[in-house]
Amino acid sequence: MIKEFEPIIQGLLSLIEEWEPKLSSLSSEVISKRRNSQNRTIKQIIGHMIDSASNNIHRIVHLQYQPSPLIYPDYANLGNNDRWIAIQNYQDGKWNDLIQLWKYSNFHVVHVIQNVNADKLENEWITALNKNVSLKAMILDYLKHIKLHLNEIDELINKNELALD
Repeated sequence: MIKEFEPIIQGLLSLIEEWEPKLSSLSSEVISKRRNSQNRTIKQIIGHMIDSASNNIHRIVHLQYQPSPLIYPDYANLGNNDRWIAIQNYQDGKWNDLIQLWKYSNFHVVHVIQNVNADKLENEWITALNKNVSLKAMILDYLKHIKLHLNEIDELINKNELALD
């Protein structure tokens, strides 16, 4: 395993351990309200993080055997992530199933990161915004991305609790 990725791996594992019970304890009213700035519910934010895990797993794998730079479909820009959320209808998904899918998708992200070929870290993919991103940079950014969305969920939980007071 690449030593530089240890904090990413430990951070992901800690977040999963912390957040699985927290998410499981939320009421259906709290997870279904549309309150964030992107008009996403907590269920839809979790869905987006599931999509992110899936897409990042595919990128990590492709970047280790495809020619660099790789043109890879960019689900996160140009409004596509909202299409993914809508097409998969996370809003009507079973909450516990979504939590488990989020959890195990991120366990697999950890596994894939632990097995990255160090010789491939500078391989790049080109985003829809025409930006080159290396495999290394993408892995290093993943934990920050997950924390961003968990912070959004935390804000929504707190807003809902304040509204109930």
